[in-house]
Amino acid sequence: MPHSGAGGSDGGTGRFLMGLLMMCIGGYLFLNHIQVTSGMRMGFGHSMYSGSMGGFNYSVTGGMIFVPFIFGVGMIFWNSKNTLGWLLTLGSLAAFSIGIIVSIRMHIKPMSAFDLITVLVLLAGGIGMFGSSLRNFNKQEQSQENNRQ
Repeated sequence: MPHSGAGGSDGGTGRFLMGLLMMCIGGYLFLNHIQVTSGMRMGFGHSMYSGSMGGFNYSVTGGMIFVPFIFGVGMIFWNSKNTLGWLLTLGSLAAFSIGIIVSIRMHIKPMSAFDLITVLVLLAGGIGMFGSSLRNFNKQEQSQENNRQ
């Protein structure tokens, strides 16, 4: 017998849509209270990567990443089949992209207890309602189907 509800079950399309709406609103409000900042700076002394290995301290700035990038682009324009030029260019772009992503900081903005409870109820309640809409509510049909197997 074909099912007409959400997810192929008799759980109910209304519960599915209401749960989806609650999840979206709760998720939006939660993500809206997260502040994203970056600590990346391109100048000397403001490193993208730093650390120590074997007693040797190292620091790589954004400007240092662009030096091999410039050489790589020049090598590619000189000869587009130059493998070293492509490695320098793509490696520099990868290092720069990873440096940007790694330098991202996230903080939750201050919010009242009411705001937090509202966000959590919408998010968790929406997930629960969405998930429950995917299960079969017709117990008699489900027990008959289990007996047949």
